[in-house]
Amino acid sequence: MSYCVNCGVELDASAKKCPLCDTPVYNPKAPEPEKQPSPFPKEKGQVEVVKRKDLGVLLTVIVLATAVTCGLLNAFVFRSSLWSLAVIGVVLVLWVIMIPVVIYTRQPIYLSILLDGVAVIVYLYLLTYLTGHNSWFYGLGLPIVLLVTAVVEAVTFCIRKLPMSFLTGALYLISGIAVLCVGLELLIDRFLRQEIALGWSAIVLTICVIVDITIATLLSRRRLRNAVRRRLHF
Repeated sequence: MSYCVNCGVELDASAKKCPLCDTPVYNPKAPEPEKQPSPFPKEKGQVEVVKRKDLGVLLTVIVLATAVTCGLLNAFVFRSSLWSLAVIGVVLVLWVIMIPVVIYTRQPIYLSILLDGVAVIVYLYLLTYLTGHNSWFYGLGLPIVLLVTAVVEAVTFCIRKLPMSFLTGALYLISGIAVLCVGLELLIDRFLRQEIALGWSAIVLTICVIVDITIATLLSRRRLRNAVRRRLHF
């Protein structure tokens, strides 16, 4: 006959716990139950991580296969126009964009931006074979791509090399937008109307200048900058 070690109540031989105080029953003379093996593996498995090099090879093969198959299809089946050049240009741009992401991650960002611009230029040049003339390419497409590339390079340089904060980053970005808008309108007007005159970009430029002056004032006044930062939580 056994008793509860906590409250002393008499226990049944088959009891697993005390019916009065729920204290577990432990009999040192009782044989221990055999442990059943776990149905789950004890060691954690892990799927092998795909290397960037292998992923780059896969994406390169896909790009080349797309370009080659479309070129062959254009050459032997649908020969009414050089439509495959548009597809080849697109996959070229995508492949150049993928270089710093999955193929060569140590590529300098300035070189990446430059290569992206060159890839877009090549794509636009291929489109001249579809349109039948290249005046739009030399008069509008090429200058716009060069302008955008130069502005992006300049903004990137300012962000990486000059003092950087939320306000200074906004200052660099807004200044770049102002230059880009003015340049776009001047290039478009020169190509379409053979004249240079500011219109809608003057409004954008005015707004950007006002915002830039405001940000510059905040940057030059520490107490004012801290007060605005506390209220706007940045």
